[in-house]
Amino acid sequence: MSSSLVAYDDSDPEAETEKADDLSTTRQESLPSSSANPVQRFAPGILSTKSTYETQLTENTGNFDMGVVCEDPPEHYALNNNSDLTSYCRRAYSSPTALCMPYKNYEQTLSSSRNSGNGASQKRTHKDSTTAPKGIRPYIPKRLRQENSNAYEKKESDQSESTSCDVKLDIPGEQTVRKISELIKPYLGSRYKLTEVPKSLIFHMSKHSGPVNAIQWCTVREQSHMLLSASMDKTIKVWDAVDTGGCLRTFSCHSCAVRAAQWSSCGRRILSGGFDSMLHLTDVETGRQIISSKNEFRISTLKFHPTDSNVFICGGFSPEVKAWDIRICKVTRVYKAAVQQTLDVLFLPEGKEFLTSTDAVSRDSADRTIIAWDFQSAAKISNQIFHERYTCPSLALHPREPTFVAQTNGNYMALFSSQRPYRINKKKRYEGHKVEGFAVGCEFSPDGTLLVTGSSDGKVFFYNYHTSRIVRTLSAHREACVSAVFHPVLPSLLATSDWAGEIKIWQ
Repeated sequence: MSSSLVAYDDSDPEAETEKADDLSTTRQESLPSSSANPVQRFAPGILSTKSTYETQLTENTGNFDMGVVCEDPPEHYALNNNSDLTSYCRRAYSSPTALCMPYKNYEQTLSSSRNSGNGASQKRTHKDSTTAPKGIRPYIPKRLRQENSNAYEKKESDQSESTSCDVKLDIPGEQTVRKISELIKPYLGSRYKLTEVPKSLIFHMSKHSGPVNAIQWCTVREQSHMLLSASMDKTIKVWDAVDTGGCLRTFSCHSCAVRAAQWSSCGRRILSGGFDSMLHLTDVETGRQIISSKNEFRISTLKFHPTDSNVFICGGFSPEVKAWDIRICKVTRVYKAAVQQTLDVLFLPEGKEFLTSTDAVSRDSADRTIIAWDFQSAAKISNQIFHERYTCPSLALHPREPTFVAQTNGNYMALFSSQRPYRINKKKRYEGHKVEGFAVGCEFSPDGTLLVTGSSDGKVFFYNYHTSRIVRTLSAHREACVSAVFHPVLPSLLATSDWAGEIKIWQ
C-alpha cells in the first residue's frame, strides 16, 4: 500500500518533515555521481526549442553552488492553479543532491541566505539553445545587440561586397604597389625645390575607354609613384606613373561612370563615388570592398577631412552635402543649401571650415555659387562670396598662403582670401584658357609659385601666381584637358588627363 504525501490539517507536521527527509535521501542515492555540474531537465520535449535563463548562486566559501531554471511546462503537464505553474521549475546543482521545490520557497531560501550574511551573490546569465528550429531566432539582450551591431554590419558588408568588385591585376605582385621608386628616394629627406615648367613627354597612358574625370598622386610620399584615375568607363585605375607608366590595378566596382576618387591618408585605400550613387572604399592591394554604401543622390565630388582621415564629405546632384564617418559607415552631418548640384568641395586649413561650389546662378547675381560652411555645426558662414554669374567647376587651395582660386565658366580663375569674409582679389585674374562647360580642374604647384589649369582646347596653361601672367602654354591633348596635377615630391613632374581617356606624364 503506497503512503500518501498529502498534508491534512490534523496531520503531524514533524512526521511530514521526516517523510520528506526520507524521500530526499532516496532521490539522492538514486542519482549518479559526477564531477561535472549536471542540469536536471524535467521537460525534455521542449528544451531544444526554447531559450532558457539560469539563475546561479555562487557562495564565496565555495560550499554552495546552485542554479534554478524555469520555463513553460509541456503540454502533458496538468496545471491546476498558479501554484502548480510556479512549482514547475528546473534546477542545476554542482552536486547531485537535487530536489524540486516551488519557486516561491526558493525565493524565501534565497532571501534568508542573503540575510544570514553567507556572501551569496546572484548572477543572471543567458544561454541560447543550440538546436533551435529553423525560422526562430534566439533572444539576444539589447545591450549585446548594441555592442555587436557595428561588428555584424561590417562583417556582412565585407562578405557581400568583397565578391562584387572586379579587380584586374595588370602587373601582379604587391611589390609593384608598395615599392619605393629609386627616382623618389633622393627627394624624400629634402625640401621641395623650385618648380619649373615641364617640357617633355615621358609616358602616354591610354587604357581608359572613356573620359578621365579625375587624377591624383598617392598622398604617401614613399608611394607617390602611383597615380589614381577615375573614368566615365566605370573603372578606377592605379598607375606606376614614375618608373614604367604601366597600369598596376583596375577596379570595376561601379555600375556607372566614376565621377570622383580620392586616396586615403594611409595610401592603402581608395574612396570613390559615381553616377550609380554608390560609395566604395577599396583596398588597393586586395581589391576588397571595406565599405560600400548606397547614397541618396548621384555623386560628383568627395573629399577627405584634412585632420580626420575617417571622415569625408560628398556632394552631387542634390541640395544636400553630407559628411560620412567610415568607422560606422553612416552620415554624421548634413549641410543643406538651396541648390540643385554641388560641383566641388574644398577644405580650408585645419578642417574647421569648408567651401562648396554649386550651380546656383540667378539673373542678377550668383550669391550661392560659393558657400562657406562651419564643419561642426553645419551652419552657413557666408554665401556672398562670388557675385558674378558664372558657375565654378573646381576650387584649389594655396599650399602656403591663405588664399584659394575658383575655376569659372567665364574662362578665368578668380582669387579669394581663405579667411573670413573670403574677399575676392579684384586685382588678379588668371585668364587665357577656355572652360566652355567642361569640369576643368586647377591646382597650385607644391611651392605655390605656379598655377596650372587645363583647357577645353586640349592645352595646359601655367600662370605665375604673383603676377597672374601666363608663363607657358603646353599643347598636351587633342581633346579637352580636364585635369593637371603636380607631383608632390618630384619637382616639375606633371600629370594631365583629357576627355578622350588619355593620361600623360610630363617633365
